[in-house]
Amino acid sequence: MKNGVVTKRTKLAIAAVALLSFLGILVETSLNVAFPTLTEEFNVTLGTMQWATSGYLLMVTIVMSASGHLIKKYKAQHLFRLAVLFCITGTLLCAASVSFPMLMIGRLLQAVSTGLSTPLMFHIILSLVPQQKTGVYMGVGSMVTSFAPALGPTYGGLFTSFLSWRAIFMIAIPIVLISIWLGGKNIDLEALGTDQRFDWVGLILLSWVFTSLSVAFANAGNYGFNDVSFFGVLGLFIIGLVALFLHFHFSEKKILNFALLLRPIIGLRWLNFFILQFINIGISFVLPILAQDYLNTDPFIAGLILFPGALLGATIAPFAGRLFDSKGAFLPLTIANTSMFLGCWLFYFGTPVLSVGSMILIYIFLRVGFNFGFGNTLSDASQQVSLEEKADINSLFNTFQQYAGSFGTSVLSAVISSAQLQKGAASGILTARGSQIDFVLLAVLAGIGLLTVFISQHLKRRTATMNSVQK
Repeated sequence: MKNGVVTKRTKLAIAAVALLSFLGILVETSLNVAFPTLTEEFNVTLGTMQWATSGYLLMVTIVMSASGHLIKKYKAQHLFRLAVLFCITGTLLCAASVSFPMLMIGRLLQAVSTGLSTPLMFHIILSLVPQQKTGVYMGVGSMVTSFAPALGPTYGGLFTSFLSWRAIFMIAIPIVLISIWLGGKNIDLEALGTDQRFDWVGLILLSWVFTSLSVAFANAGNYGFNDVSFFGVLGLFIIGLVALFLHFHFSEKKILNFALLLRPIIGLRWLNFFILQFINIGISFVLPILAQDYLNTDPFIAGLILFPGALLGATIAPFAGRLFDSKGAFLPLTIANTSMFLGCWLFYFGTPVLSVGSMILIYIFLRVGFNFGFGNTLSDASQQVSLEEKADINSLFNTFQQYAGSFGTSVLSAVISSAQLQKGAASGILTARGSQIDFVLLAVLAGIGLLTVFISQHLKRRTATMNSVQK
């Protein structure tokens, strides 16, 4: 790290944890295209099977919420070994599954691994990479976390169509072994140290809030937004949210440092970060379903639609990081949110005449824009805190990154499922109508994200002016 140089050992340490994180996120979305096969094989409903993804994301979110404390308390090498253990155990269990409960247990074990490895990757970057190169390496990290979910449907569709859904997990084993080899030799980062006891009450309440909100929208998808089950579970969410607020207000122990969000720039970056990932994961869920139900494509083609955009977006991420390092956050974040805003409207207005080719082109436009902003939101937020607070902001952002994906999937799937409950039109037409509602929702969110960019830029300029006057 001397003289702004990133050592080979640091690069290999980042690569080791990045591989583990990439693998966990890749498998996360790979199963979506295999759901019809799995529901038939395990004799369960689609509503039950979707928990293999949403339950996984919830577990990742819960583990990530504890990562700030774990990173302070334990060495990076110890956390890496624990993540590897959970990954291997969960992957083997999933590959050998003969029932849905067995598959679900394996998915939850994999989720623990991803919940540990993803924030650990960003922690190593923020701790060992000099600030003048943070943007580039955060771009690489965001490439991992954003490319993997978009590649997942293609990866899952390929193996499900031509081999077996079990190959999704078996192919992952060699990647884990490479990660073990790299990480065992190169990860060497001491714990930051903390005397604070772990906030078990906060973890339980946070789990309550996250789970109840996701279950509420899952119920809306199954029974409609007017059903009592939606409002009943939503009521439980509100109770949990109030309890969580009271806990964080009066307790000295805090599983997440929400106080950081009271700083205007950090709060705005956090909101933008959440919105970007909500759109990213949500639209990668909507498009394959729209392609299969509305355009009558097979699972492999439906997954393949996302691949060109994911690939080009991934190649843009390091360049976007360099743009951040040289020009600051305003330009790349403006590009990102504008692209997401326009891309969602293009999908909305283009739905009646959509083809596989037009879906690919619009998704490329949207996805390249996404990668201009995703990593840079966290990079800019991390520059607003002290070294001691970097683990806290890393944990906070990564926790809500995962929940944005889980919540986005729940909300957008609920809208489509609710539309499919209607009568008077073919299933494909109803899916298209629900998808259009989703596109409007995502466009509105992208507009809010763009607004946060301009507000934060105004606040930065005002602060700079005040500082210059004081001098």
